[in-house]
Amino acid sequence: MGSSQHLQSGQGDKGEPRHRSDTTLRVNGKPHTLALDHRRVLLDLLREDLGLFGAKKGCDHGQCGACTVLVDGRRLNSCLLLAVTLDGSEVTTVEGLTGDGERPHPLQRAFLDRDAFQCGYCTPGQICSAVSMLAEAAAGHPSRVTGPGVPSGRPVPLDRDEIRERLSGNLCRCGAYPHIVDAVEDVIP
Repeated sequence: MGSSQHLQSGQGDKGEPRHRSDTTLRVNGKPHTLALDHRRVLLDLLREDLGLFGAKKGCDHGQCGACTVLVDGRRLNSCLLLAVTLDGSEVTTVEGLTGDGERPHPLQRAFLDRDAFQCGYCTPGQICSAVSMLAEAAAGHPSRVTGPGVPSGRPVPLDRDEIRERLSGNLCRCGAYPHIVDAVEDVIP
């Protein structure tokens, strides 16, 4: 069997299995090129390889939102994303929201001011989700509860029901939801 046949069948030149690919990601503004196992999820890469412990492993099934990060500005569950599929993407974790690292992001400050957490386990995912949710509403993306009077493409006004609906993919076992909504309301422009 020639080497081209080995490559097509998923094996390297010497017959060993090929299940790694070089992948370049920008994480919190810094480029990282890594030889990644095709089965490695973004959450494990962030925590184990890059030492970014903000995103948490809660359910490991994409149901709780504790692992939420921003990928090219969109909120996604990092426990479900194969890292090699994100080649060339910009990933922002809760650690990267501060930008210069000197001052907390306005949502981080609001969460502190409003006591919008108890144990804090879900907080990084809640904050990343809220950052993206505010951008989605500003861009005019409706939710299930958006009223019929909002013209398509116009910013969606965010009341408490709209905020709760848009953050419903992030669970808080401590039940800090009213304070989380308060914190988000504090940063609405």
